[in-house]
Amino acid sequence: MPVFLDTQDASFEDAFAALLGAKREDSPDVDAVVADIIADVRARGDAAVLDLTAKFDRLELTAETLRVSADEIDEYCASVSDAEREALETAADRIRAYHARQLPDDHMWTDPEGATLGWRWSAVSAAGLYVPGGLASYPSSVLMNAIPAKVAGVGRLVVTVPTPDGVVNPLVMLACRIAGVDEVYRIGGAQAIAALAYGTQSVAPVDKITGPGNAFVAAAKRRVFGKVGIDMIAGPSEILVIADADNDPDFLALDLMSQAEHDESAQSILITDDAEFGRAVAHAVDERLKTLERRAIAGASWRDYGAVITVRDMAEAARLSDRIAPEHLELCVADPEALSQNVTHAGAIFLGQYTPEAIGDYVGGPNHVLPTARSARFSSGLSVLDFMKRTTLSRMTPEALKAIGPAAETLAKSESLEAHGLSVRARLDRLND
Repeated sequence: MPVFLDTQDASFEDAFAALLGAKREDSPDVDAVVADIIADVRARGDAAVLDLTAKFDRLELTAETLRVSADEIDEYCASVSDAEREALETAADRIRAYHARQLPDDHMWTDPEGATLGWRWSAVSAAGLYVPGGLASYPSSVLMNAIPAKVAGVGRLVVTVPTPDGVVNPLVMLACRIAGVDEVYRIGGAQAIAALAYGTQSVAPVDKITGPGNAFVAAAKRRVFGKVGIDMIAGPSEILVIADADNDPDFLALDLMSQAEHDESAQSILITDDAEFGRAVAHAVDERLKTLERRAIAGASWRDYGAVITVRDMAEAARLSDRIAPEHLELCVADPEALSQNVTHAGAIFLGQYTPEAIGDYVGGPNHVLPTARSARFSSGLSVLDFMKRTTLSRMTPEALKAIGPAAETLAKSESLEAHGLSVRARLDRLND
């Protein structure tokens, strides 16, 4: 049973704070285990990866079979149905078109002192994409990670995907092919992250690692950050639906369950200005939980972390939304565009009752790799910019150096950095001769 809250209750603030502070993940002490795995991979390379793959994935590989060959990928792709292939291609086309618009421009200008300044953008040379395997094997995640990287201009794109017991998802292989992935390795866990970060005899290292994973993968990404870049540390999925009574309760029930079915630690919240409607949605959820295939997972999520909140009006709903800073935010109200202007913190916003969050997971175009656990307060979803870096450019003419150099010399002296100041003064003296 989810919690039912009302902002007009005297106890609301305490109850809302408890909802925000609820720990939605088991936090086993995995860091020490991950540290040992990373050290092992750094020391023994392929041998460590092969041993760990045999241990965790029950799969005996050799250095020669770590990588999925082009012929194997062809065979897997051939087994995909026409309908699924067309769906993946439709998604890829839309994701590519959306992300192409994110490409930034280089810029150069000359300021009033005569200095030429600017910046230029370039892609990282190589990126590694972690794709979960087993039950949580999502070809859509391949597209959402790989396509922005390719649009950015990444030269080498590597996917690691575990294949427990040797089971491969053909749709993942087809998604790799459609997205332009260069190398695919059948490895997972912290050992895959270590291989991508430090390299082995068979896996060349990359510059940035993106993609979701379990607690061990998340801990490994934390540990290798600095050696390589990472996208984010993703937590359990979450959705907030803000809705008025002019909606179908069953639509919203399904939207809430679309995230609850991901994980028992996922969170689904409804905010409405009509308490009776909120109860109707909760009843619709109960009815859907009788038949959903993943009802055990979705039911646990809804029971332990779900919430229905009644507010005075939609302005209050927007304020609560910003405090939640949800990964996904649906605005099922009469004027969703207007309400969205009052929302600052959200990973992705879905406008109107005919824009279910699931569209964003697959074919909408915007990225579905989004900040969780209230991190939308300070971070954004994955984009082309995550695979690019900006280099600044400066050129001083003699006149520009004369104009601004003395200020640099003064600041260098104030910081007791003598050589800094002298490097400017020597040039000014030459110009003044």
